[in-house]
Amino acid sequence: MSKEQSDNPAWFSDIDPDDIDAAATAITNGAAEDPQNWPTQAVESEIVEDTTTYYQLLHDAAITATQNAVESYEASDDRQLRHCLTAMDDVERTANELTERLTEWGGSRIDDSDTGVDTVRELADITPSTPVETRLTSLATQVLMLYEERDDLRTYIETQAATVAPNLTAMAGPVLATRLIELAGGLKSLARQPAGTIQVLGAEDALFAHLEGRASAPKHGAIFTHEYVRGTHPANRGSAARAFAGKLAIAARIDHYSGTHKQSIHDELTDRIETIRARNKEDTA
Repeated sequence: MSKEQSDNPAWFSDIDPDDIDAAATAITNGAAEDPQNWPTQAVESEIVEDTTTYYQLLHDAAITATQNAVESYEASDDRQLRHCLTAMDDVERTANELTERLTEWGGSRIDDSDTGVDTVRELADITPSTPVETRLTSLATQVLMLYEERDDLRTYIETQAATVAPNLTAMAGPVLATRLIELAGGLKSLARQPAGTIQVLGAEDALFAHLEGRASAPKHGAIFTHEYVRGTHPANRGSAARAFAGKLAIAARIDHYSGTHKQSIHDELTDRIETIRARNKEDTA
């Protein structure tokens, strides 16, 4: 190997060619100041017999590095939290659909029945006297279990979200914080989003309709569920949404890069929302 080559070692420097895991780690973490003719260097350094062998080893190491990255991503805390949120949404949607079915199917068998979950509870409590009622009671019991599972999943999110994103959770609440992380594709991705994008996360259909000239621009997406936006006078919701999204963007960056709670951004947001809401009071005074 020439001096120029030795001064710029390739990713395979000091690695046993048969140690794929070590090579995968080198691919993930290694670096070189300048690109070199790595295949030729590998052959000249007698690390491999020929370039074909080099590329095969590189392929195997790259595959292993990718598998390790995927496993690490799937095992991350924010990914587990996102799985929990989507599972909660799936369970709730399924329970609601089955509740509608039960209300239609079994409502006529209960006198003065309410609709929704109350009907399901009544159906689950009856003593069946026919095969049809047996099936109704069984299904109603299963639906109630789905609602309980939804509540358990929500409880898990409420207890774990702060460990993943303390500032987002304190600012938006655990469920909305997790939903924003999910909509962005992860905490890292959310931390890289501008405030304007965070403001309309969850309103993609409305945004595309606007871009196609079929609707006005959306003022907010998922953040509308928060009291800071929903509880503000309609005339000032756009301003509230912008202020809220701006602080959420900062909170996401702090959570991703440091993970420490920073009270000052929460105080600033509270003051800003109070100022925005005071506008309506002044206009009606």
